[in-house]
Amino acid sequence: MADGATAELGLGHIAALLAAGVVAVPVFRKIQLGSVLGYLAAGLAIGPFGLGLFEEPETILHVAEFGVVIFLFIIGLEMRPRRLWAMRRDIFGLGAAQVLAAGLLLTVTGMAAGLRAEVAFIVAMGFVLSSTAVIMQMLDERNEINTPAGQRAVSILLLEDLAIVPLLAVVAVIAAATGTASEAAPPLWQTIGLAVGALAVVFLAGRYLMNPVFGFLARFGGREVMTAAALLVVVGAAWLMDTGGLSMAMGAFLAGVLLSESSFRHQLEADVEPFRAILLGLFFLSVGMALDLNVVAADWVRIVGGVIAFMAVKSVAIYAVARMFRSSEHEAIERAVLFAQGGEFAFVLYGAALAAGVFDGEISSAATAIVILSMALTPVTTLAARRFLPQHQIDPEATDGVERAANLRERVLIIGFGRFGQVVSQPLLARDVDISIIDLDVEMVQAAGTFGFKVYYGDGSRLDVLRASGAAEAETIIVAIDKPEAADKIVELVKSEFPLTKLFVRAFDRGHALRLVKAGVEYQLRDTLESALTFSHQVLIDLGFTHEEASETIADVRRRDEERFDLQAAGGDIAAGRHLMRGNLATPRPEPIVRPRREGQALNEEAAEVLEEDVALTTASLSS
Repeated sequence: MADGATAELGLGHIAALLAAGVVAVPVFRKIQLGSVLGYLAAGLAIGPFGLGLFEEPETILHVAEFGVVIFLFIIGLEMRPRRLWAMRRDIFGLGAAQVLAAGLLLTVTGMAAGLRAEVAFIVAMGFVLSSTAVIMQMLDERNEINTPAGQRAVSILLLEDLAIVPLLAVVAVIAAATGTASEAAPPLWQTIGLAVGALAVVFLAGRYLMNPVFGFLARFGGREVMTAAALLVVVGAAWLMDTGGLSMAMGAFLAGVLLSESSFRHQLEADVEPFRAILLGLFFLSVGMALDLNVVAADWVRIVGGVIAFMAVKSVAIYAVARMFRSSEHEAIERAVLFAQGGEFAFVLYGAALAAGVFDGEISSAATAIVILSMALTPVTTLAARRFLPQHQIDPEATDGVERAANLRERVLIIGFGRFGQVVSQPLLARDVDISIIDLDVEMVQAAGTFGFKVYYGDGSRLDVLRASGAAEAETIIVAIDKPEAADKIVELVKSEFPLTKLFVRAFDRGHALRLVKAGVEYQLRDTLESALTFSHQVLIDLGFTHEEASETIADVRRRDEERFDLQAAGGDIAAGRHLMRGNLATPRPEPIVRPRREGQALNEEAAEVLEEDVALTTASLSS
């Protein structure tokens, strides 16, 4: 490709971006290195220092940053103002302490390496601002954003987003003090005024304008107009903040918070979510492309040493602050490893310092390379830490105001109190069966308490929590969680440590159900099977079939499904019993589970496709 081809992206470039992500991400997730490292590696492979398909990754980076913006908007939608206010101690206490402590130690480290004090400070503070994109993506993949530890991580990231504003002002002050400032640079009071004005506009618009506008669009617009309006909110808030010299991500987050109590919250989240996933992946691809291997090769000793020194020093500072704020040792280590990298805000800060003349291009390139390499190393170091760390204990501070499972001794233990667990508990309570209930979601525990349910905080996939919850004395344990991997771990623990206890387990799909049968549980049920059959029974009646015909048909479907399941469980082969759903195997045309009742009735091709998809999904589930 010709040089500068990325100035105008063609279909070939778009295909290359999509192909890089499609190939790299599944491979890296398969080897448990995570999607972030997959995107970074793919970007490096197709960038200027790989295959050379893109010569100007910065062009893509500016567009892809919008993925981070949308991500923060979605997080904001989950943060109601009351919840955000409850996090103020973590934001301005824990977050500020971490930024100041890490900044001080990294500045000293930079000065020890021979940098001038002002240069060392800016390089250090750029590295202090951890990658919101990397950390949020990893927390999201591990379903930890809404855990207490995840919420503390979000609080720190919010403070770091806020910190970019005073840091940019400090760069301007340093430039003025050293005589390198541009005469065209605006005065400090004007910069602060613009920032305050941008905040005020976003706040007032979100508070008083959004609900009436979306109400009008819902009535007279259309689906595509609502989607466009949702994107306009994100873009508008980000643009206003950027104009005011603030973080675009912070603007989107604030807009999300202001709309979190809107009746249109779920619609907004559904509309922008697809854009978030694609653009966030594009952001990581462009960061991988931006790694200048020539700079790394020319000065590899200083850059590799800088990566090791900065990550180590920052980790020590984060660990010390975490312990100071009474986090458990396990959480402190995990946070130190997770936040040990630099982030995308470093590019903004270093760019401002370079433009102001505070430091030269060589230092900027080296510092940027250190940040990118640290971002690439984070998934690896986090995986290593999680693998070698001992099983953590519940942090008492993590469940402030929530009673933890301890010394429970009831006849039935229910693990998980979501929609499924709540329904399961009703007949048991109606018959005065003594039950204990534990759940890992603090908000669920608190919400259940308001409706009169006594739910304890506890992670059922941990042996110490199972013991405290009375698993050894319980007659039956009901596993009602919706995560098959966690359910499998609970089953393994109970079968190993409490072999006399009966296990009733919610199955996610057919493959999970087969694994549970193989594990020896007393009873398993796919959580959608009976509800789907009941639903289909009512549809048949509405279509004109008699109650007897509908019941007979549903019973036939259930019988065929049970026979096929028994054959699959006995043989360990997902293809076993296929004749029960296809009919004659010699017929190339697939048939539904139940044959048409009337001669000449057309086969339901769509139903056959769904069944084929069920077999494919089950095969994939078993192979994993």
